[in-house]
Amino acid sequence: MRLCIVSETWAPEINGVARTLGRLTRELEHHRVDIDIVRPQPAHATKVSQALAELHVPCWSLPGYREVRMGFCRPATLRKFWQANRPDVIYLATQGPLGWSARQAARQLNIPLVAGWHTNFDHYCGDYGMPWLAPATRRYLRHFHNGCALTLVPTHLQAKKLRQQGIRDVQVMSRGIDGERFSPVHRDLELRRTWGVNDHQPVALYVGRLAAEKNLAMLQETYHAMRTVRPDMAHVVVGDGPARAQLASALPDAHFTGFIDQQALARHYASADLFIFPSLSETWGNVVSEAMASGLAVVAYHHAASAELIHSGYNGITVPPDDPAAFCQAAVALCQSPADYARYGRLARLRALEQRWADIAIQFLTHLTQAREAYHATPYTCRIRPS
Repeated sequence: MRLCIVSETWAPEINGVARTLGRLTRELEHHRVDIDIVRPQPAHATKVSQALAELHVPCWSLPGYREVRMGFCRPATLRKFWQANRPDVIYLATQGPLGWSARQAARQLNIPLVAGWHTNFDHYCGDYGMPWLAPATRRYLRHFHNGCALTLVPTHLQAKKLRQQGIRDVQVMSRGIDGERFSPVHRDLELRRTWGVNDHQPVALYVGRLAAEKNLAMLQETYHAMRTVRPDMAHVVVGDGPARAQLASALPDAHFTGFIDQQALARHYASADLFIFPSLSETWGNVVSEAMASGLAVVAYHHAASAELIHSGYNGITVPPDDPAAFCQAAVALCQSPADYARYGRLARLRALEQRWADIAIQFLTHLTQAREAYHATPYTCRIRPS
């Protein structure tokens, strides 16, 4: 099979989409899948090692958020690329302008499309002060995805929600975890000393972008409440983004690391004790499974990966998405109970290790194959259904 992936982001950019796509492409090499890539022009002229052919397109950074880039390309440019490097199926990892152009070009060339749901754009409308835009965004997304043979989402709750919104042909493809890279064996007592704690004092960790969509006001409130009952605990924040300065001002005693590499990230996870994750914007949230694999007790909303992986009260704590008071109370109670958060962490790792990337890649390849076969088995005039 020859697969073309269209994405706004790729390694070495630091985000869940780039890491997911990078790991999937490495796994697909074992199944003799040839891969082409369409992506924005990288900052450095580097080629993805797994790619047979690449097309780099112009891009703009979002105002005030330079880490997020959007690609722009005319359908004609994509048609020319695919006529020279015709794929069997195209995977759209973006619903933005680049994804729209790719969708148009693929339909014109009669190439089957599979779309991934990697970002909750309608949720972002509320996070950035434009809730009135959410209904129009949902209509656009429904039209976009109903023009594809299949839409892949990471959780069953997300699949149910999209079906209720009128998106057809939705299937679940979960996410994996590297249980050797993210493991309790990377616990580093020297790193903990730089945080001002010994091995018996609790450390609460957050990993993720520091931006409005991550519900950082809840993180701030929770950290303050935890510090009230455990003055000896440390708070660590890994990541960067436009909200860093405000959060650092509100949490002067927390340790802010900015972006760090994968090796350092694994040490930070393993050297903490609790993972506090208040975000409600995730489609999956790789950081949750990374924290669990690292042996951390997670406090999160019953949403995305947390809803799939955590049995609340057994291998972590989840609370309803509409109950911020319960979120804060759960974190405060857990940080006072070392036996509980140690037990949750051990059981969390066992659950995370069930998420093997090799199995996820087989799921992905199966979906791609089925979409291609179903597409070509359908008379051309019946393929494009009204949205």
